[in-house]
Formats: sequence, C-alpha cells, structure tokens
Amino acid sequence: MHSADREPYLDEKLLAYSQTDAYPFHMPGHKRQVMGNWTPEEIDITEITGFDNLHHAEGILREAQRRAAETFGADETFFLVNGSTAGLLAAVCGTVKKGGRLLMARNCHKAVYHAVYLMELKTAYLYPEQTAFGIQGSISPEQVRDMLEQYPDTEAVLLTSPTYDGVVSDIKAIAEIVHAKGIPLIVDEAHGAHFGFSEGFPQKALVLGADLCIESAHKTLPAYTQSALLHYKKNPWIDLERVKRYLGIYQSSSPSYILMAGLDRCTRILREQGKELFAAYEKRLHDFYEKCKTLQRITVLSPDGKNRETGKADPGIWDRDPSKILICAEGAGLHGQELAEFLTENDHLEMEMASGHYVTALTTLMDTQEGFDRLFAALQEIDQKACNGLHQESFTTDEIYHRAEKVLEIAEAMDAPKQTVPLMKSAGAVSGEFVYLYPPGIPILAPGERVTEEILETLRICQSRNMEVEGMKDYSGQRIEVCTIL
Repeated sequence: MHSADREPYLDEKLLAYSQTDAYPFHMPGHKRQVMGNWTPEEIDITEITGFDNLHHAEGILREAQRRAAETFGADETFFLVNGSTAGLLAAVCGTVKKGGRLLMARNCHKAVYHAVYLMELKTAYLYPEQTAFGIQGSISPEQVRDMLEQYPDTEAVLLTSPTYDGVVSDIKAIAEIVHAKGIPLIVDEAHGAHFGFSEGFPQKALVLGADLCIESAHKTLPAYTQSALLHYKKNPWIDLERVKRYLGIYQSSSPSYILMAGLDRCTRILREQGKELFAAYEKRLHDFYEKCKTLQRITVLSPDGKNRETGKADPGIWDRDPSKILICAEGAGLHGQELAEFLTENDHLEMEMASGHYVTALTTLMDTQEGFDRLFAALQEIDQKACNGLHQESFTTDEIYHRAEKVLEIAEAMDAPKQTVPLMKSAGAVSGEFVYLYPPGIPILAPGERVTEEILETLRICQSRNMEVEGMKDYSGQRIEVCTIL
C-alpha cells in the first residue's frame, strides 16, 4: 500500500500531533514537557546485572522505593507499573477474604469493581453527598458509621478521595470510625498524588489515617502514563505480605524500567525542586481563578468549592483540590460536551473530561503560564458572545449517577446465564455487565443492578450528547446483556 493511501502508524500520528499547538489540560501530569536528557530506547532494559528486580527488590529498586516512601510520607511504598489499577486490585484482594464484604463508595473506579468480582465479594455502598454545583460530593463520616453498624461483617472500607472532580472527604474522621471497628481504610487517591507538598492543596490521606493509599503519579505529577504508587502505613489491620503477594500477581513480570526510572525521577524533582515548582503553580492557579471571577455567562467552580455569589461553603463538599478546574458554560449556550468540542476545535485546548453540564481541565505543576492564559482567553471569548449550542436542558452529574437496586452480587451477575436485549427495552431486567462513562470509569450500572427507566433516560441523554458510554460488549451501545436466571 502506498504511504499516501494508508492510515498512519501510531508513532507517526503521535509525533505529528506533538508538533501542533494543541495544549493538554489532561493527564499525564508531565504535560509533554521534556524532563531529562535521555530517550526511552537508551534506558529500556530488562532485569540485568546491577539493576535489581521489582518483584524481588534488594538493590537500586528497593532504594528507589525507599526514597519514594520517605518523600510521600509512607512507611513503605511500592512502584506500580500497571497503573493505580494494579494497586487497587492488590489492596482489595489483600485485605478482604474471598466471599467477604467490602464497604465501598459507589463512585469508585471500575478497577475496584473488578477486584470485587475476582474475589466474589459482597458489597455495601457509600453514596456521595449532593452539591450545589451538581457534582458528586464527599462521603460523610456519619454514613460510614451507620453502614458499619448495618454491616458488621465488613472487612475493609474503600473510598475515592479526591474524586475525579477534586472533591475530598473527611479522611481523619472516617479513619477513626473505621479503625474503631478494627478494620483497614483504603483510599483511592489516584488523583491526589500532588497532595501534601504545598499548603495550597489538601493533606495526604496517609497523614490523616489511611492504611493503604493508591496514587497515580502520572495523573498529577511529572511521570509517565501508567506509573503509580501504593503507599502503606504500618498498622495492625493489614497483612502486608498478603498485599505484596497480590501485587506480584497483578504487576507485569517484565516491569518497565522506563516507567520505574520516571517514578524515581519524579521523586527527585519533588525533593530538589518541589517547593519552588509548587509555589509557582499555586500562583498560576490563584491568578487564573481570580480572572475567572470576571466571567458573566460562564461559571468556574471556586477553588474551595464555595458559592461564588454568596461565599458560603457547599455542605456537600468537605474540601476540594483546586488543581481540577471545573467549567460550566451553559449560561453561554454550551453543555459539557459542546464546550469541550468548542475548546478543542477553536482553541486547540484538550480537556480532561466532559460531563453533562461542565468540563474538567486537569492542571499540574508542569502547566505553563501560556496554557493558563490560552484557557482564560478562550473562556473570555465564549463568555462575551452567545453560542448556538445547548439544545437540551441542564444535565448534572448528580442526575447521571442514580441509586440502583442491587438484586445480585457482582460475581453472581457476571457469571449468571445471560441474554442480549435492546438497551432501551431493558427496563426491569438485571444488568449482566457494566455500563459507565469513560472518563471517569464510574459505573452508571454495575452487574447485578436493576435497570430502570430513569437510568435508561440518563443513558439516552449521554449518548445523544456524544458522551463516551462504555462497558457493554456491544460497542455501539444499543444492546445490553441481562441476567436470565434470578
């Protein structure tokens, strides 16, 4: 095939894209800035003499992980080359016995649900508070206490803090409640690897009482995609050797030295330049939020989650990470997906996520002043003129994620006999597969939950807005597998 007639190879397309002026308000956290003087091929090796083995670390990799633990405030830290997914799988499987019960936030990432399936666990769900901005809020300590009383057989508690929108829960209070029951608290802090390095951001969950904490360095720090960290704080509730055993199962037997070198380099950057970098980052964020106060039609959620007009705190938000910039332009005539597409096509600004009524710009300490300036200029232009979008009514995140009736446990549903039916005619049936928006990968429907007309209407709206509805075997999103024997 002639080169002019074929689709480009992936590396060709990536290189061509890297030469454009597209700006990444999305992960990875290095924001495509060159951080070293080596190329991947130069350091891509296997477990040769002198370079240790991640699955039996005794030398340079053990020291690299020790440095990371010291830097991030853990008693032990483990490099994850399969992303936070591997850490979540190991944390759940290593703390809850097969067939046991996990108390988990319903807005957990799909990796937690996969661990539930693999271990055939029983689940009880914690639901986020509602917020004025229409995003999922914090998990309240009172709800954790009530659910532990209702389910005394719970073996571990797992929640996501911060959420994909940067909402933080009261980890200190929750940890005290959980530990009073003699069980561990696991925190999916994938989006909070940058916490604790500056007063402008929340504290790390480890400092506040979490026992296992999973962080995606690649999301909010200068590290390569797929590199993450599992942190452990010494406690009487976790068999660390069991967790490590599952890490050996879920991690590749050929871990990438490129990713591990990237993690160690990230540690060095934080130790040697962190104070200076975070100070500059905080100032850029502060200045951006201040300028956004001048916008009339566009609403940018305040860095602390308070109402811009009244200055009052949102009772559904315990704390918030200001690095996640949430932008609603419905007042200017654009819902979330339309705003994301407008920014991409007109300003070459790529957002991290588009939800029902807003977009998320993910920022890190590697973002440039030019990037912030370009984003504000684009928003200012939209703010000054009415757009032709918004053909549907407002549709908030609270309206996307409904409380579904759990009929079967996840493993029961996934292994049950099934039939495929039209999605929009499946009301009343029990889902046999996941249905979620990606990003963020939170199930709208989990296997074993009852399909309702309300959920179907939500999916119809999501699909009509070109939001990424995934999880079903039918990639077109028109048919769903449902359980046939209950």
